[in-house]
Amino acid sequence: MRFLYLFITTLLVAASLQAQQTDSLRQPTAPTADTANVSLLRPPHSPRKATIRSAILPGWGQVYNKKYWKVPIVYGALGTCVGFFFYNRTEYIAARDAYRYKVDNDPSNDFLIDPRFRPVDAEAIRRYRNDVRQNVDYSVLAFLVCWGLNVVDATVDGHLKSFEVGENLSMRIHPSYQPQTRQSSIGLVFTFQGGRSSAR
Repeated sequence: MRFLYLFITTLLVAASLQAQQTDSLRQPTAPTADTANVSLLRPPHSPRKATIRSAILPGWGQVYNKKYWKVPIVYGALGTCVGFFFYNRTEYIAARDAYRYKVDNDPSNDFLIDPRFRPVDAEAIRRYRNDVRQNVDYSVLAFLVCWGLNVVDATVDGHLKSFEVGENLSMRIHPSYQPQTRQSSIGLVFTFQGGRSSAR
């Protein structure tokens, strides 16, 4: 346990030492007239637009947020749900018809039974039909969940679009002593622009 604690502490210290390497010769550049005009002409990014677009058409909000690499993931997830839906729906119809023909006590309908279900008894076909019907419902539910996650992802990305990580962001680890508990501890200090800090 001590080895794990020492390893994690060493890892955090190493990460904080390499987290911010500033160039002392680099001077901040003032915005030119061209960049100022471009930023005034560009409409502000709206998380609400990303949410509405993603709710109308999956992936549209990701395109609006310029996260093009997420569009194939969205359509892959939705397409998988649609594929499972159609597969289970086809199996349900075949099992439903086979069960119907098995229990109708009419031997002239036996040739209408799918060859897979002919040697199987009616009770097993009924159980299979019910299981596949449940899978149809689950695939519809999974489709709706994936669509909802697509909307949530577009909304979160829309809100984080204006969040910029600058060079004035740093993390340091400071040992401290807690007088209430009479124990030493390690704390994280996050420093943001303007010299403000927040200890965690």
